[in-house]
Amino acid sequence: MSRAAGSAATGEVVIDQDLSLAAFEAVVRGGARVSLAPAARERVQRARELVERMVAAGDPVYGVNTGFGQFQAVRIAPGELRALQRNLIVSHAIGVGEPFPREVVRGMLLLRAQSLAIGASGVRVTLLERLLDLLNEGVHPVIPSQGSVGASGDLAPLAHMALALIGEGEVEYRGTLQPAAAVLRELGLEPLTLEAKEGLALVNGTQAMASLLALVVIDADVLMRSADVAAAMSVEALKGSHRPFDAVVARLRPHPGAELVAANLRALLRDSPLNASHADCDKVQDAYSLRAVPQVHGAVRDALVYVRRVLEVEFASVTDNPLVVVDEERAVSAGNFHGEPLALAADHAKLALAELANIAERRVEQMLNPALSGLPAFLAVDGGLNSGLMISQYTAAALVSENKVLAHPASVDSIPTSANQEDHVSMGTIGCRQARMVLENTTWVIAIEVMSAAQALDFRAGVRPGLGVHAAHRRVRRELPHLEQDVYLRPGLDAVRELLRSGELVRSAEAAAGALR
Repeated sequence: MSRAAGSAATGEVVIDQDLSLAAFEAVVRGGARVSLAPAARERVQRARELVERMVAAGDPVYGVNTGFGQFQAVRIAPGELRALQRNLIVSHAIGVGEPFPREVVRGMLLLRAQSLAIGASGVRVTLLERLLDLLNEGVHPVIPSQGSVGASGDLAPLAHMALALIGEGEVEYRGTLQPAAAVLRELGLEPLTLEAKEGLALVNGTQAMASLLALVVIDADVLMRSADVAAAMSVEALKGSHRPFDAVVARLRPHPGAELVAANLRALLRDSPLNASHADCDKVQDAYSLRAVPQVHGAVRDALVYVRRVLEVEFASVTDNPLVVVDEERAVSAGNFHGEPLALAADHAKLALAELANIAERRVEQMLNPALSGLPAFLAVDGGLNSGLMISQYTAAALVSENKVLAHPASVDSIPTSANQEDHVSMGTIGCRQARMVLENTTWVIAIEVMSAAQALDFRAGVRPGLGVHAAHRRVRRELPHLEQDVYLRPGLDAVRELLRSGELVRSAEAAAGALR
């Protein structure tokens, strides 16, 4: 029995027929150990026995005793079936570009194991357990990030992942790059000899794009609440009206996300002497970037609810080909490996997150432009001698412009592959990689907004903002002091970004305003 299956460690995740995002994160980022449920073990074994009966019968079954893609009509002799599977792995491992980060690789290992555990792929239990061994021992195959068209699964990335199982390629282990064969020896694990169907079962799948997109959704959940805090800080800094966040507004256009964001803003802005101080001002309406926060932030939330639903289905799916249908004693060649569901979801996520950055950058401009804010130009003390936060808006503008290029939908492109056998592809892995980049850019833009709002609120000193905003402002000031004169700003921006990424800014606001949704 492998160490993965025998583990009883605290915080263990047991894979069976589905997997939650929380369990995914616990393994990928939290290092939780993984084991295989007894019921899954039985399903996998039954499917394997069916494949072995098919091999013995000698009838042609795609990828079991035939070639792949354009070579589907080529029959493979029984004595060459192992070579066929090995050849598939080594020939397909031809990705390029920077390697995927460790957390993406861990996600790929987990999700490939989860899909195989459903019991419709025809692999041996031993193969599945070896994937779990790599996870549990912290052995991470080096997987180049470019080279998948997202249709016959993530062929090149998953082939690089599979190399480690057969003792080929490189792995990251204990912080260093090492030959996979050497690490397996150190752990007392023999390289696997792949049996019929197993190489194909490893590479036919959507696990690179699913891992990337799942991490985007997890991080976006924190970022969306951080964006609400940032917007509330900007509203107070600009003496914006609280009326647009009244519950009646959302009730008359009841998109779920808008209702949640409006409720968050009401909580963050509650009990604001600063708001009361300008109750009798002449301003009738604020700019859209302030007034329409629930409508824009809310639409982003609703878009990401859809993306989360797609992932929940994908996490409980078999993306192999052919599918081994045990109860019907047959193999079905189909297209579950096609990445279109994830491709469209990734493009949706890109568009939504780009909009979150777009509106945040506009609020930065509102605060830095003295004609709009009534505050010192660029929030500088002794402007002219000091430039203040002038160039932070340039950075935000550059990032949102870059997002507009990245947000172009990858899924509308298709280039035929395998001599036109695979004549429509999803480009979903490209879309998921781009979604991760858009998320990163958007996090920086919102960090710039928070840094700007904190400086602007300093100029409102003496009149406290809403409870949640006040707590968030104080938390920022623990990391980043008020800008009295020009200093090297990047370290302070890094600190603010970490407050967003870690969720600490949200937790600080919640301590005063109550839980944000």
